[in-house]
Amino acid sequence: MPERTAVIGSTVGLHARPATLFVQAVVASGLPVTIAKEGGAPVDARSMLTVMGLGARGGERVVLAAEGDDADAKLDELVKLLETDLDSD
Repeated sequence: MPERTAVIGSTVGLHARPATLFVQAVVASGLPVTIAKEGGAPVDARSMLTVMGLGARGGERVVLAAEGDDADAKLDELVKLLETDLDSD
């Protein structure tokens, strides 16, 4: 199962707006994707509540994993999204 590590780019972390944009991208990928804080248990990245429940803050590392066709490319896109400051205009 392919994995990627990302550093949260939004200064306040995965709160409402960044989490929403991330979850929407995960759902659009069509793949089962998990997200976890480094060393933590993975959760379903398709669920807004579980993503926000991670409490991931800006600058923290998270690990993404996915299975399926084109998982590597989809994970690369999701990492790029997470590493962007989604709170800036």
